[in-house]
Amino acid sequence: RSNAGETMAWSESVDTLLANKDGLAAFRTFLKSEFSEENVEFWLACEDFKKTKSSTKIASKAQKIYSDFIQADAPKEINIDFHTKNHISQNISEPTLSCFDDAQRLIYSLMAKDSFPRFLRSEAYKELVKRQQSRNQKRWLPFL
Repeated sequence: RSNAGETMAWSESVDTLLANKDGLAAFRTFLKSEFSEENVEFWLACEDFKKTKSSTKIASKAQKIYSDFIQADAPKEINIDFHTKNHISQNISEPTLSCFDDAQRLIYSLMAKDSFPRFLRSEAYKELVKRQQSRNQKRWLPFL
């Protein structure tokens, strides 16, 4: 498990939170409770997609992201504007590694401005911090 310093550090930025395995897991659980975990799943899928080297994999991964998150009635459809969705739809037949960048930026911004602050105010996050702090106290004050 992460320590109190790490748990507290998650509040610094969405990037810090997303880069930490436990932070990401806690954030995902929170988003699930709000029925919006597709946002972080889409963001992670895009991060993975951008690391793709093989051109055949680029096409298949792009198609999977498109069918999972972008197309109308997708099982995990993300909430993006018509213009962005339309642009992706027009270019999905010849995808590039940057074809989801605009959508990813929108979703990141949504998480950073909306979900992330709510996560930091949530009982789940406060409870994690409290648990880590009491665990640290016990470690440093064994005589109590």
